[in-house]
Amino acid sequence: MSAHGAPRHAIRELPTVDRPRERLATHGPAALSAPELLAVLWGSGSRAGSFIDIANDVLARHGGLSELARADVLELRGVPGVGSARAAQLLAAFELGRRSMSTAGGVSWAIRAPRDVADRMLPEMALLEREELRVLLLNAKNAVLRQQTVYVGNISAALVRIAELFRDAVRIHAAGVIVVHNHPSGDPEPSPDDLHLTAEAIAAGRLLDIAVLDHVILARDAYVSLRDRGVAFDSR
Repeated sequence: MSAHGAPRHAIRELPTVDRPRERLATHGPAALSAPELLAVLWGSGSRAGSFIDIANDVLARHGGLSELARADVLELRGVPGVGSARAAQLLAAFELGRRSMSTAGGVSWAIRAPRDVADRMLPEMALLEREELRVLLLNAKNAVLRQQTVYVGNISAALVRIAELFRDAVRIHAAGVIVVHNHPSGDPEPSPDDLHLTAEAIAAGRLLDIAVLDHVILARDAYVSLRDRGVAFDSR
């Protein structure tokens, strides 16, 4: 029996056309449920039960797919039937998804409004367990040239070296930057440290003739743009 009282069935017992790999090949990945996608990733079965059952168990333990994406290797490998190798496979799959959302194959993307930053960066940064400060380097048409991770840890003006925000921007002659960081707490409201860091970045950018256009704070499924909140950023 599974954790939910339903009988376990090995994937090999299903008709061929109903097996996840065959359904993926025929109908595409969007046709599969989250447990079926995990079963494809992990294999066909094990002595702990079919991987669809194991996938259901691991999703139930973590409260769904979004919370599962936040789990670390120690949490994952403790689930019966997962273990170290399959935990690593899952972490790698989630990381590939996050990176693909942020890089889009290396194609530059233009920013017209704070929502463009949030739509692009939330899938990658909203689930991080630690704060990360990143800088988007822009050309004169507000197309993103590069994304740079500046700092990982507690974000404050006392800890972040403002010069690091502009190091690559100076080197590649970026016309402007947007500062982005996450709040793992789930609350995107700016702290006094966030506002102080923003003010220092704007002042430094003016000295370097690099426009600081916004500071966007991400948290789970929400975001705050300090430009929208009335902070006096540079304009172009």
